[in-house]
Amino acid sequence: MNHSGNSAWRRLRSSPLAMISLGIVLLYVFAAAGTELYTIWCEHCDQIPIYNLADDAMRYAPPSPQHWLGTDYQGRDVLLRAIAGSATAVKVGVIASLISAVIGVLLGAIAGFFGGKFDDIVVWLYSTFASMPTLLFILAFALLVSRNFLPAGMMQVAEWTGTVLRAEPGMLAVYLAIGITGWVTLCRVVRAEAMKLRNMPFVAAARVAGVSGPVIVLRHILPNVFHLVIIYFTLSFAGAIMLEVIVSYLGFGVQGAPSWGVMISDGQERLWRGIWWEIAAATGFMFVLVLALNVLGDALRDALDPRQRSR
Repeated sequence: MNHSGNSAWRRLRSSPLAMISLGIVLLYVFAAAGTELYTIWCEHCDQIPIYNLADDAMRYAPPSPQHWLGTDYQGRDVLLRAIAGSATAVKVGVIASLISAVIGVLLGAIAGFFGGKFDDIVVWLYSTFASMPTLLFILAFALLVSRNFLPAGMMQVAEWTGTVLRAEPGMLAVYLAIGITGWVTLCRVVRAEAMKLRNMPFVAAARVAGVSGPVIVLRHILPNVFHLVIIYFTLSFAGAIMLEVIVSYLGFGVQGAPSWGVMISDGQERLWRGIWWEIAAATGFMFVLVLALNVLGDALRDALDPRQRSR
């Protein structure tokens, strides 16, 4: 595994475009982590974060040396808000992708290895979820959570989870909804791979040695599909970010925290007046991150492809 990991890293490093994309993604991650820590510090000190500082005298100021990307309708610096919006994007991408990855890997590996009725149930489940309109499901789920339409017990759990994750109800709904609906593709791929692996000699040897099925799944199946999880996680990350922007743009996601979707929604109302910089900043930041994630995902697919290891 170490040798294959080293060879995959060498192949990834040989692509300048992949390394540039990796650097961009890491830059966004560091910006998100810094924003989150800074926000926690501001809350602890009872201070207003710099990206939320309003100045009525500077409303709709165009780009200048003082405000590189201008200001919004409250006089807040657009560049700072776009940078702070990376925290929302990265949190949504990581948490939603983790939820969908865990569901997809577990269901796919168990269904592919054991087969039988459980496999039939999993196939029915992912066929059902695949036929659902994902965006409408996310919007409906976000509406239920953010408007307190869930039963009291479920709302208490949602509030506790939101406190732990430092997410308002709309954000928490986006996390869960994207995670619950995004596991289908990975489950299909992992299930197909597990069906191939269960007939491999090393799995047959483990069975002859008396190793139980769950242990075989943990020791032999999951490690051999891990490269698929990495690739899926990267691509799912980008998809989750775009979905969050759409949901927040429609008013069902983020409300208080900086978000590229909210910036686009606010900026479009004044675009006809020539105030273009808020939309440009939000879409530009989103475009760069999503493009980098997609390029990195394609590079990881090539680097981690088992068929490339013999080359």
